[in-house]
Amino acid sequence: MKLNEIADNPGASKARMRIGRGIGSGKGKTGGRGVKGQKARTGVRIKGFEGGQMPLHRRLPKRGFTPPHPTHYNEVNLRRVQAAVDSGRLARGAPITVDALVEAGVCGKRRDGVKILGMGEISAPLAFEVAAASKSAIAAIEKAGGSVRLLAADVTEA
Repeated sequence: MKLNEIADNPGASKARMRIGRGIGSGKGKTGGRGVKGQKARTGVRIKGFEGGQMPLHRRLPKRGFTPPHPTHYNEVNLRRVQAAVDSGRLARGAPITVDALVEAGVCGKRRDGVKILGMGEISAPLAFEVAAASKSAIAAIEKAGGSVRLLAADVTEA
């Protein structure tokens, strides 16, 4: 087989319909656009237009607020931290920070810090230095003899 002999399966691709080539072609005269009006012209895009009636996206009230610079935390449950400690990826004596969790493979990347959540249990007394933690997570960590130090969120101007 040579490169010039390679071909697609018969019937795999269909030839496009050539419009506007006379009445005999079946797509002549108006070229499948109907007659007259704005939509019969070229380059028309009327998204959300409802014929002069107030469009739905303008009838509904605006609601909520999207902050311009939202905070994106890595959310980590206690059971994942405990699994990393049990497997030896996290050291028991060292403080658990964002960098330590990323290095251990618990988090993918740094983002804006780590938030510890309370799902699961923790048995080792660990010292956490994180951006945020839930009440249940703090209670579980302190029950195991560990500590939680919440870091002030670093606000960077974009």
